[in-house]
Amino acid sequence: MKKLYLIGNHKMNMSLNELEPYFDNLAEIASTSENVVGVCVPYVYLNMAKGMLEGSKVLYGAQNMHYKDNGAYTGEISAHMLNDFNCDLVIIGHSERRAYYNETDEDVNLKIKKALEEGITPILCFGETLDERNGNMAHSVVERQIMGALADLEYEEVSRIIFAYEPVWAIGTGVSATSEQAEEMISFAKRLIADEYGVKTSIVLYGGSLKPSNAQDILSKPSIDGGLIGGACLKIKDFEEIINTKVE
Repeated sequence: MKKLYLIGNHKMNMSLNELEPYFDNLAEIASTSENVVGVCVPYVYLNMAKGMLEGSKVLYGAQNMHYKDNGAYTGEISAHMLNDFNCDLVIIGHSERRAYYNETDEDVNLKIKKALEEGITPILCFGETLDERNGNMAHSVVERQIMGALADLEYEEVSRIIFAYEPVWAIGTGVSATSEQAEEMISFAKRLIADEYGVKTSIVLYGGSLKPSNAQDILSKPSIDGGLIGGACLKIKDFEEIINTKVE
């Protein structure tokens, strides 16, 4: 069976009261799964995640970080701070960060370098908008984002990154890429990473409205190593169903 990486992104959702039973259930679900299970929560819940998930099979982390160690950056969080909570993961370059907070490929590159320096596994997001796809620009956009994010990195560093393909047009819209579309773009990304950096076993997730109804179809594709899961991870039963996906 293929080992899948299934990582939830809570975004700006859930409350303290909701998270206690959620973390308990998630740790129990992960304990019997052959897949890799993770969750990225809002900063304010990292201490709770540490208290309830550290020592379990669930990886946990944050949804963003600054590339500076400290300074006058009101509202920001450093990798040093994430390490105070023993974070395993941090999402970098999510399409919502790029769109709403004007994060550039250079910003993403600096954050990737800092996360790696601090021993936190970055989940590097990339993907095209609907206009870019309709304009036959999807491959060039993905190539620009990946190459920009990985600028000046070496094989060893790139090999420690988890990648996530996010077709922006399929995030929060209820529309998913077909399994064929996801496979084609992820296969393209893997070839690019292998050709440019020599990493032939990169882990690339699909991150666009993955849910129980399409998980088996999408995750069974040969190039897809798992999912970065948004809305469906907020309901533990839906997340459990995805976590229990088994593919050859």
